[in-house]
Amino acid sequence: MAGNNSEALEQKAQAFHKDYAKLKNEISKAVVGQEEIIDQLLISLFSRGHCVLVGVPGLAKTLLISTLSQTLNLSFNRVQFTPDLMPGDITGTEIIEEDPGSGSKSFKFIKGPLFANIILADEINRTPPKTQAALLEAMQEYRVTAGGTTYDLDKPFFVLATQNPIEQEGTYPLPEAQLDRFMFNLMLDYPSFQEELDIVSQTTTARDVEIESVLTGEQIIEYQNLVREVAVPESALEFAVRLVTMTRPDSEKTPDFVKQYISWGAGPRASQYLIIGSKARALSRGRYNISEEDIAALAVPVLRHRIVNNYSAEAEGVTTVHLIEQMLETLLKKQTA
Repeated sequence: MAGNNSEALEQKAQAFHKDYAKLKNEISKAVVGQEEIIDQLLISLFSRGHCVLVGVPGLAKTLLISTLSQTLNLSFNRVQFTPDLMPGDITGTEIIEEDPGSGSKSFKFIKGPLFANIILADEINRTPPKTQAALLEAMQEYRVTAGGTTYDLDKPFFVLATQNPIEQEGTYPLPEAQLDRFMFNLMLDYPSFQEELDIVSQTTTARDVEIESVLTGEQIIEYQNLVREVAVPESALEFAVRLVTMTRPDSEKTPDFVKQYISWGAGPRASQYLIIGSKARALSRGRYNISEEDIAALAVPVLRHRIVNNYSAEAEGVTTVHLIEQMLETLLKKQTA
Protein backbone atom coordinates (compact mmCIF):
# COMPACT_ATOMS: atom_id res chain seq x y z
CA MET A 1 0.00 0.00 0.00
CA ALA A 2 2.82 2.35 0.92
CA GLY A 3 4.52 1.52 -2.38
CA ASN A 4 1.38 2.45 -4.36
CA ASN A 5 1.11 5.73 -2.48
CA SER A 6 4.75 6.51 -3.18
CA GLU A 7 4.27 5.72 -6.86
CA ALA A 8 1.21 7.97 -7.06
CA LEU A 9 3.13 10.86 -5.48
CA GLU A 10 5.99 10.32 -7.92
CA GLN A 11 3.56 10.53 -10.83
CA LYS A 12 2.10 13.76 -9.44
CA ALA A 13 5.61 15.19 -9.09
CA GLN A 14 6.37 14.36 -12.73
CA ALA A 15 3.07 15.96 -13.83
CA PHE A 16 3.96 19.09 -11.86
CA HIS A 17 7.42 19.13 -13.51
CA LYS A 18 5.91 18.91 -17.02
CA ASP A 19 3.27 21.60 -16.41
CA TYR A 20 5.89 23.86 -14.80
CA ALA A 21 8.07 23.57 -17.92
CA LYS A 22 5.05 24.36 -20.12
CA LEU A 23 4.31 27.47 -18.05
CA LYS A 24 7.86 28.77 -18.43
CA ASN A 25 7.77 28.07 -22.16
CA GLU A 26 4.50 29.98 -22.65
CA ILE A 27 5.72 32.97 -20.62
CA SER A 28 8.96 33.10 -22.63
CA LYS A 29 6.90 33.67 -25.79
CA ALA A 30 6.09 37.18 -24.57
CA VAL A 31 8.86 37.89 -22.03
CA VAL A 32 12.49 37.86 -23.16
CA GLY A 33 15.01 36.65 -20.58
CA GLN A 34 14.30 37.06 -16.83
CA GLU A 35 14.35 33.26 -16.42
CA GLU A 36 15.38 33.37 -12.76
CA ILE A 37 12.65 35.92 -11.92
CA ILE A 38 10.02 33.82 -13.72
CA ASP A 39 11.21 30.74 -11.84
CA GLN A 40 10.97 32.49 -8.48
CA LEU A 41 7.54 33.94 -9.27
CA LEU A 42 6.19 30.47 -10.06
CA ILE A 43 7.79 28.97 -6.95
CA SER A 44 6.14 31.68 -4.86
CA LEU A 45 2.75 31.10 -6.50
CA PHE A 46 2.82 27.33 -5.89
CA SER A 47 3.99 27.96 -2.31
CA ARG A 48 0.99 30.28 -1.67
CA GLY A 49 3.40 33.17 -1.16
CA HIS A 50 3.57 36.74 -2.49
CA CYS A 51 6.44 38.74 -4.00
CA VAL A 52 7.75 42.28 -3.85
CA LEU A 53 9.64 43.18 -7.01
CA VAL A 54 12.16 46.02 -7.11
CA GLY A 55 13.14 47.41 -10.49
CA VAL A 56 13.30 50.58 -12.54
CA PRO A 57 10.38 51.41 -14.90
CA GLY A 58 10.27 49.81 -18.34
CA LEU A 59 11.50 46.32 -17.44
CA ALA A 60 8.23 44.58 -18.42
CA LYS A 61 6.91 43.96 -14.90
CA THR A 62 3.29 44.40 -16.03
CA LEU A 63 3.83 42.27 -19.14
CA LEU A 64 5.40 39.52 -17.04
CA ILE A 65 2.58 39.24 -14.54
CA SER A 66 -0.23 39.66 -17.11
CA THR A 67 1.34 36.91 -19.25
CA LEU A 68 1.55 34.71 -16.15
CA SER A 69 -2.17 35.21 -15.55
CA GLN A 70 -2.94 34.19 -19.16
CA THR A 71 -0.93 30.97 -18.90
CA LEU A 72 -2.81 30.12 -15.71
CA ASN A 73 -6.24 31.15 -17.00
CA LEU A 74 -6.67 33.42 -13.98
CA SER A 75 -8.22 36.86 -13.53
CA PHE A 76 -5.72 39.71 -13.30
CA ASN A 77 -5.99 43.28 -11.97
CA ARG A 78 -3.37 46.00 -11.93
CA VAL A 79 -3.65 48.63 -9.21
CA GLN A 80 -1.60 51.81 -9.57
CA PHE A 81 -0.85 52.92 -6.01
CA THR A 82 -0.93 56.69 -5.55
CA PRO A 83 -0.77 59.03 -2.52
CA ASP A 84 -4.56 59.64 -2.62
CA LEU A 85 -5.56 55.95 -2.87
CA MET A 86 -7.86 54.91 -0.01
CA PRO A 87 -8.34 51.36 1.41
CA GLY A 88 -11.87 51.18 -0.03
CA ASP A 89 -10.49 51.91 -3.49
CA ILE A 90 -8.79 48.51 -3.52
CA THR A 91 -10.96 46.38 -1.23
CA GLY A 92 -14.35 47.69 -2.37
CA THR A 93 -17.03 50.01 -1.00
CA GLU A 94 -20.68 49.92 0.01
CA ILE A 95 -23.18 52.03 -1.90
CA ILE A 96 -26.84 52.76 -1.21
CA GLU A 97 -29.09 51.05 -3.73
CA GLU A 98 -32.79 51.73 -4.17
CA ASP A 99 -35.23 48.97 -5.09
CA PRO A 100 -37.29 50.26 -8.11
CA GLY A 101 -40.35 48.29 -7.06
CA SER A 102 -40.64 48.98 -3.35
CA GLY A 103 -38.55 52.15 -3.13
CA SER A 104 -36.68 50.70 -0.16
CA LYS A 105 -32.98 51.41 0.16
CA SER A 106 -30.23 49.02 1.14
CA PHE A 107 -26.45 48.81 1.09
CA LYS A 108 -24.75 46.93 -1.73
CA PHE A 109 -21.07 45.99 -1.70
CA ILE A 110 -19.15 46.80 -4.87
CA LYS A 111 -16.03 44.65 -5.08
CA GLY A 112 -12.69 46.38 -5.54
CA PRO A 113 -9.76 45.31 -7.73
CA LEU A 114 -8.46 42.94 -5.03
CA PHE A 115 -11.16 40.49 -6.09
CA ALA A 116 -9.01 38.81 -8.72
CA ASN A 117 -6.61 35.87 -8.67
CA ILE A 118 -3.46 37.82 -9.54
CA ILE A 119 -2.86 41.38 -8.37
CA LEU A 120 -0.11 43.68 -9.59
CA ALA A 121 0.25 46.29 -6.83
CA ASP A 122 2.27 48.84 -8.79
CA GLU A 123 4.53 51.12 -6.73
CA ILE A 124 3.13 50.04 -3.37
CA ASN A 125 5.47 52.48 -1.60
CA ARG A 126 3.63 55.45 -3.18
CA THR A 127 0.47 54.98 -1.12
CA PRO A 128 -0.18 55.81 2.58
CA PRO A 129 0.32 53.15 5.29
CA LYS A 130 -3.42 52.53 5.88
CA THR A 131 -3.91 51.54 2.22
CA GLN A 132 -0.76 49.41 2.31
CA ALA A 133 -2.14 47.74 5.46
CA ALA A 134 -5.44 46.93 3.70
CA LEU A 135 -3.55 45.09 0.96
CA LEU A 136 -1.30 43.28 3.43
CA GLU A 137 -4.30 42.17 5.50
CA ALA A 138 -5.92 40.73 2.38
CA MET A 139 -2.67 38.90 1.55
CA GLN A 140 -2.56 37.36 5.01
CA GLU A 141 -6.23 36.59 5.61
CA TYR A 142 -7.49 36.01 2.03
CA ARG A 143 -10.52 38.16 2.80
CA VAL A 144 -11.61 41.77 3.26
CA THR A 145 -14.11 43.34 5.63
CA ALA A 146 -16.49 46.19 4.75
CA GLY A 147 -19.40 47.47 6.81
CA GLY A 148 -18.95 44.67 9.32
CA THR A 149 -19.29 41.97 6.65
CA THR A 150 -16.41 39.72 5.61
CA TYR A 151 -15.93 38.80 1.96
CA ASP A 152 -13.66 35.93 0.89
CA LEU A 153 -11.18 36.59 -1.90
CA ASP A 154 -10.90 34.35 -4.93
CA LYS A 155 -8.33 31.57 -4.74
CA PRO A 156 -5.63 31.11 -5.80
CA PHE A 157 -4.64 34.63 -4.71
CA PHE A 158 -1.22 35.96 -5.66
CA VAL A 159 0.10 39.50 -5.09
CA LEU A 160 3.10 40.96 -6.85
CA ALA A 161 3.97 44.38 -5.42
CA THR A 162 6.50 46.58 -7.19
CA GLN A 163 8.76 49.33 -5.93
CA ASN A 164 10.83 51.82 -7.89
CA PRO A 165 14.36 51.97 -6.40
CA ILE A 166 15.17 55.39 -7.89
CA GLU A 167 12.46 57.92 -7.01
CA GLN A 168 12.13 57.85 -3.22
CA GLU A 169 10.72 61.36 -2.72
CA GLY A 170 7.12 61.32 -1.50
CA THR A 171 7.09 57.60 -0.79
CA TYR A 172 5.98 55.53 2.18
CA PRO A 173 8.52 52.69 2.48
CA LEU A 174 7.09 49.43 3.80
CA PRO A 175 8.28 48.73 7.37
CA GLU A 176 10.29 45.54 7.93
CA ALA A 177 7.35 43.90 9.73
CA GLN A 178 5.16 44.40 6.65
CA LEU A 179 7.88 43.38 4.19
CA ASP A 180 8.08 40.12 6.15
CA ARG A 181 4.64 39.21 4.75
CA PHE A 182 6.20 38.79 1.31
CA MET A 183 7.80 35.44 0.60
CA PHE A 184 10.36 36.77 -1.90
CA ASN A 185 12.08 40.09 -2.57
CA LEU A 186 13.07 39.98 -6.24
CA MET A 187 15.47 42.41 -7.90
CA LEU A 188 14.68 42.91 -11.58
CA ASP A 189 17.86 43.89 -13.42
CA TYR A 190 18.44 45.37 -16.87
CA PRO A 191 18.46 42.86 -19.74
CA SER A 192 21.71 41.73 -21.31
CA PHE A 193 22.79 43.25 -24.64
CA GLN A 194 21.49 40.25 -26.61
CA GLU A 195 18.22 40.18 -24.64
CA GLU A 196 17.64 43.87 -25.32
CA LEU A 197 18.29 43.30 -29.05
CA ASP A 198 15.60 40.59 -28.98
CA ILE A 199 13.19 42.80 -27.01
CA VAL A 200 13.53 45.73 -29.43
CA SER A 201 13.29 43.43 -32.45
CA GLN A 202 10.15 41.69 -31.20
CA THR A 203 8.31 44.78 -29.95
CA THR A 204 8.85 47.03 -32.98
CA THR A 205 7.38 44.70 -35.59
CA ALA A 206 3.90 43.41 -36.35
CA ARG A 207 3.98 40.35 -34.12
CA ASP A 208 0.96 38.60 -32.65
CA VAL A 209 1.83 36.29 -29.77
CA GLU A 210 -0.74 33.72 -28.70
CA ILE A 211 -0.36 32.61 -25.08
CA GLU A 212 -1.91 29.24 -24.32
CA SER A 213 -3.51 28.49 -20.99
CA VAL A 214 -1.68 25.67 -19.19
CA LEU A 215 -3.45 25.34 -15.83
CA THR A 216 -6.80 26.22 -14.28
CA GLY A 217 -7.32 27.68 -10.83
CA GLU A 218 -8.42 24.28 -9.51
CA GLN A 219 -5.27 22.61 -10.82
CA ILE A 220 -3.08 25.30 -9.24
CA ILE A 221 -4.73 24.72 -5.86
CA GLU A 222 -4.14 20.96 -6.28
CA TYR A 223 -0.45 21.61 -6.97
CA GLN A 224 -0.26 23.99 -4.00
CA ASN A 225 -1.57 21.16 -1.84
CA LEU A 226 0.91 18.74 -3.44
CA VAL A 227 3.80 21.07 -2.51
CA ARG A 228 2.79 20.74 1.14
CA GLU A 229 3.14 16.95 0.92
CA VAL A 230 6.79 16.91 -0.19
CA ALA A 231 9.02 15.18 2.34
CA VAL A 232 11.69 17.18 4.18
CA PRO A 233 14.82 15.39 5.44
CA GLU A 234 15.89 16.34 8.95
CA SER A 235 19.25 17.53 7.57
CA ALA A 236 17.56 19.99 5.18
CA LEU A 237 15.26 21.27 7.92
CA GLU A 238 18.24 21.90 10.21
CA PHE A 239 20.16 23.58 7.37
CA ALA A 240 17.33 26.09 6.80
CA VAL A 241 16.88 26.89 10.49
CA ARG A 242 20.65 27.19 11.06
CA LEU A 243 20.92 29.63 8.15
CA VAL A 244 18.11 31.83 9.46
CA THR A 245 19.45 31.68 13.03
CA MET A 246 22.84 32.76 11.68
CA THR A 247 21.32 36.08 10.52
CA ARG A 248 20.59 37.12 14.12
CA PRO A 249 23.47 39.09 15.68
CA ASP A 250 22.53 38.13 19.26
CA SER A 251 22.59 34.36 18.60
CA GLU A 252 25.37 32.32 20.25
CA LYS A 253 26.44 30.61 17.01
CA THR A 254 26.42 33.75 14.90
CA PRO A 255 29.68 34.44 13.00
CA ASP A 256 31.62 37.60 13.85
CA PHE A 257 30.94 39.21 10.45
CA VAL A 258 27.18 39.05 11.14
CA LYS A 259 27.60 40.76 14.52
CA GLN A 260 29.77 43.38 12.82
CA TYR A 261 27.38 44.29 9.99
CA ILE A 262 23.78 43.27 10.87
CA SER A 263 21.39 45.06 13.26
CA TRP A 264 18.38 42.72 12.93
CA GLY A 265 18.07 39.22 11.55
CA ALA A 266 15.25 37.19 10.05
CA GLY A 267 12.36 35.67 12.03
CA PRO A 268 10.83 32.17 11.89
CA ARG A 269 8.75 33.05 8.84
CA ALA A 270 11.99 33.01 6.83
CA SER A 271 12.62 29.39 7.83
CA GLN A 272 9.07 28.47 6.85
CA TYR A 273 9.41 30.11 3.43
CA LEU A 274 12.80 28.51 2.80
CA ILE A 275 11.30 25.06 3.36
CA ILE A 276 8.01 25.52 1.51
CA GLY A 277 9.80 27.27 -1.38
CA SER A 278 12.34 24.46 -1.56
CA LYS A 279 9.48 21.95 -1.79
CA ALA A 280 8.03 23.80 -4.80
CA ARG A 281 11.49 24.14 -6.36
CA ALA A 282 12.19 20.42 -5.95
CA LEU A 283 8.87 19.52 -7.62
CA SER A 284 9.60 21.95 -10.47
CA ARG A 285 12.79 19.94 -11.11
CA GLY A 286 10.91 16.64 -11.05
CA ARG A 287 12.05 15.63 -7.55
CA TYR A 288 9.86 14.64 -4.62
CA ASN A 289 12.42 15.52 -1.96
CA ILE A 290 14.33 18.69 -1.09
CA SER A 291 18.05 19.23 -0.59
CA GLU A 292 20.37 21.89 0.79
CA GLU A 293 20.86 23.03 -2.81
CA ASP A 294 17.18 24.08 -3.02
CA ILE A 295 17.46 26.06 0.21
CA ALA A 296 20.69 27.76 -0.87
CA ALA A 297 19.11 28.73 -4.23
CA LEU A 298 16.25 30.55 -2.45
CA ALA A 299 18.28 32.08 0.38
CA VAL A 300 18.79 35.51 -1.23
CA PRO A 301 15.16 36.25 -2.26
CA VAL A 302 13.83 34.94 1.08
CA LEU A 303 16.35 36.70 3.36
CA ARG A 304 17.24 39.90 1.49
CA HIS A 305 14.32 41.94 2.87
CA ARG A 306 14.41 40.35 6.33
CA ILE A 307 17.92 41.47 7.27
CA VAL A 308 18.69 45.02 8.41
CA ASN A 309 22.29 46.10 7.93
CA ASN A 310 23.90 48.56 10.36
CA TYR A 311 25.86 51.76 9.69
CA SER A 312 29.16 49.88 9.45
CA ALA A 313 27.83 47.80 6.54
CA GLU A 314 26.55 50.90 4.75
CA ALA A 315 29.79 52.80 5.31
CA GLU A 316 31.91 49.94 3.98
CA GLY A 317 29.57 49.09 1.10
CA VAL A 318 28.76 45.60 2.42
CA THR A 319 25.48 44.50 0.86
CA THR A 320 22.85 42.17 2.26
CA VAL A 321 23.35 39.78 -0.65
CA HIS A 322 27.08 39.59 0.08
CA LEU A 323 26.36 38.75 3.73
CA ILE A 324 23.83 36.04 2.82
CA GLU A 325 26.32 34.44 0.40
CA GLN A 326 29.01 34.58 3.11
CA MET A 327 26.65 32.91 5.59
CA LEU A 328 25.86 30.14 3.11
CA GLU A 329 29.56 29.58 2.48
CA THR A 330 30.25 29.40 6.23
CA LEU A 331 27.41 26.96 6.82
CA LEU A 332 28.38 24.69 3.94
CA LYS A 333 31.99 24.59 5.16
CA LYS A 334 30.81 23.49 8.62
CA GLN A 335 28.74 20.69 7.09
CA THR A 336 31.61 19.32 5.01
CA ALA A 337 34.16 19.67 7.84
